[in-house]
Amino acid sequence: MSLEAVEEYPRVSDAELARRLQAVRGLMAEVGATALVCYGADRSGSAIEWLSEWPVTREAALVLGGEDDETLLFVQHANHVPNAVRRARAVRVAWGGPSTGETVLAEVARRPGARVATIGPLPGALAAALGASVPLDRAYRALRLRKSGEEIAQLRRGAELTDLAVRRLVADARVDMTEIECIALLEEAYLPLGGTNWIHYLCSTPMAAPERAVPAQFPSFRRLLAGDAVVCEVSASYFGSPGQLLRTFSVAADPTPAYRRLHDVADEAFAALAAVARPGATVGDLRRAAAGITAAGCETIDELVHGFGGGYLPPIIPGGGRPGGTPDDFVLEENMAIVIQPNPVRDGAGVQTGELGVVTASGWQSLHDFPPGMGRIA
Repeated sequence: MSLEAVEEYPRVSDAELARRLQAVRGLMAEVGATALVCYGADRSGSAIEWLSEWPVTREAALVLGGEDDETLLFVQHANHVPNAVRRARAVRVAWGGPSTGETVLAEVARRPGARVATIGPLPGALAAALGASVPLDRAYRALRLRKSGEEIAQLRRGAELTDLAVRRLVADARVDMTEIECIALLEEAYLPLGGTNWIHYLCSTPMAAPERAVPAQFPSFRRLLAGDAVVCEVSASYFGSPGQLLRTFSVAADPTPAYRRLHDVADEAFAALAAVARPGATVGDLRRAAAGITAAGCETIDELVHGFGGGYLPPIIPGGGRPGGTPDDFVLEENMAIVIQPNPVRDGAGVQTGELGVVTASGWQSLHDFPPGMGRIA
């Protein structure tokens, strides 16, 4: 582990924070905006944390102006304000009042003639009251595609904690343990080190008669049985920077021939995608690299590839021939963080294999060090 002790909270450097603010003000200038309202609620709203280092709790709104203007962060609830004052940077923190939306409107009204831009899913009433505001969500998302050195370092920390969690699962999960108890093992590994849950999807199913092909978002009280497969997708977050690891394990038995063949398909597709994922490659190149999945008679329910770190980002490549996703001409660039996760499904069985990595000048490099392949529990 390379996780060293930090004083109170991890911080990005002043230079990194200034880079982010300058980039967002550049977006504002492009559309002639003189004020920006960023909104988040119920622990979502990545722009607020990116610009202030305050992770959204119940509700938060950030009002940003020019370089000489004070940046304000309105936080709900009132008892969340003291922690926000300690953790947020380069902003003045205040309670959002009985209505955060009305408080934001009052602040914007104090800036006569302001042309307002927005980032985040504003409530309908606030969006309507702001009038002809300019949404910058797509432009903001583009800013998050290429990671800085500090952002990659924090994602690596999230990956380390994620690896620890899945190692704990392998070491301590046993026959007769419930899926919910397995989730507790994951969290016990990273909570003492400052990690928090981003996602921990997991399910178990008999390999001889599989009933589930992808991890469950909500684990059950089903107990592990000898001969089961356990499939999981785990992201432990280090102060807003998650890793992502997808793996499959047999329980107290060797994999069945069907699961071995299915995992071979996954391993071959993963290797093909990783080999292609380098600067200059397109989404079309990645789609073609995964053609072996359908050639083997399998389908995919999950995405084959998605960007990560600051949101669920492009390139997003749906599996199973589903429409949507990122256009084929989208080009990978250096320092993009992407998850490669070919998860083939056939005859009711499914396996998970994949992880978060970064596109470097020499190709895709994993941020994880968990062993590849289908593992075994107990």
